[in-house]
Amino acid sequence: MRLFAAVLPPDSATSELATATGALRELPGADALRWTARDGWHFTLAFMAEVDEGTVPDLTARLKRAAHRTPPFTLSLHGGGHFGDRALWAGATGDVAALRLLAARTDAAARKAGVTMEEQHRHYRPHLTVARGRGETGLRPYVDALASFEGTAWTVRELTLVRSNLPRSGVPGERPRYEAVGRWVLGGGVRVPGGAG
Repeated sequence: MRLFAAVLPPDSATSELATATGALRELPGADALRWTARDGWHFTLAFMAEVDEGTVPDLTARLKRAAHRTPPFTLSLHGGGHFGDRALWAGATGDVAALRLLAARTDAAARKAGVTMEEQHRHYRPHLTVARGRGETGLRPYVDALASFEGTAWTVRELTLVRSNLPRSGVPGERPRYEAVGRWVLGGGVRVPGGAG
């Protein structure tokens, strides 16, 4: 199964970002981009690609420990950036150091569980992908339009293990489906109903 560890923003945060990205879709060339669905917006902490089902129990135990060792922290969506002309993203502000620490802990948990990671963990750059391009549309105007975006702060209370189900139908525009397969409260507290934020 294709898995990744993530922080999922609450509905209030994604609603604010949806308003901001709605304005971006009015910019010239926006129809050439593939806009990601709001229900798939997340901060990936560690991408694990294909994980053998036999590894999952050890992986989840290690992720639970990583979550318990990390106290809740505050984030907000802020501004944006791009990776070349391939990905447009919203950034984060707040306790980004805590988010980076959680990313390092989830990466270490996966490696210790025997998950073969696709790349060595490098300096973590928090980002939430809002659109993808094929390199034909310059993303700078979209980044400039997102520069003043400042979302409302929320408390990150959970680490989530997500399964990515890739499209199989071959229907143009079909997107991956994401399902949470594990959730752990940060700091070892009691899980809050609704859980994401």
